[in-house]
Formats: sequence, structure tokens, C-alpha cells
Amino acid sequence: MKDRYSFVAVFEYADDGISISFPDLPGCLSCADSEEEGVRMAEDALGLYLFGMEEDGEEIPAPTRIQDIRLETNQVPVLISVYMPLARAAVKPVTVKKTLTIPNWLNIKAEQAGINFSQTLQNALKQQLNIK
Repeated sequence: MKDRYSFVAVFEYADDGISISFPDLPGCLSCADSEEEGVRMAEDALGLYLFGMEEDGEEIPAPTRIQDIRLETNQVPVLISVYMPLARAAVKPVTVKKTLTIPNWLNIKAEQAGINFSQTLQNALKQQLNIK
């Protein structure tokens, strides 16, 4: 298993949006309304597809060179890269134990209120990192 893969995605433009396919990975498909969204969607699709191949023990093919991709007039090649440790973690989350220090008075109040410390820390970190 590699940490990073790059494959050429084909963005096909139509009146109703962009269809995304990967010539080397039949069935790895997505769609988007804009190019920016298309890149994000292509990254997600590629990561999930390759994760599935890894889990199934399938051999991941060598990517076709971008200059060897044949296109129609409404298509554009886009090189999409995915960092697999992040893709794998998104699908198979692994938890880690963290020790933290807070003031005693805050601990007492939080426990009285029935606060879940782990969930509260996760929510705060997601908010701080702008993760939805």
C-alpha cells in the first residue's frame, strides 16, 4: 500500500454540471457543479475507490500518463492526488487517547451538567479547524 496516488480524472462539461470519471478506474465516478467542487469530489471519489480496492486485495493499476488520455471536445484532463492515510482514516476512524488538564471548578461544573468531555473536545477541535 502506498501513501499517495495520482490519477488522471476526466472532467466532462455539460449544461447541467461536470461529470467526473477516471479512465484507469472504471466505476470511479462523481459529479459537480463547479471546477472547485469537482476537484474536491474527485479527490473524495478517488480516495474511497482506492480504499475499497485495498480492502478487497485488488491490485491498483499504474496510472496512464496525462498526455496519453484521449478526450472529446467537452472534456478536460485533471490530475487528482490523494493522500491515503487521510482517506483511510476517514473511512476507518482510529481513536487516540489524549490527556488534558482543566481547572477543577470547570471539571465539577461539566460533570454536574453531564458533559461528554471527548465529544466536547472533538466538537471544539472541528470548529477550530473549520471541519464540518
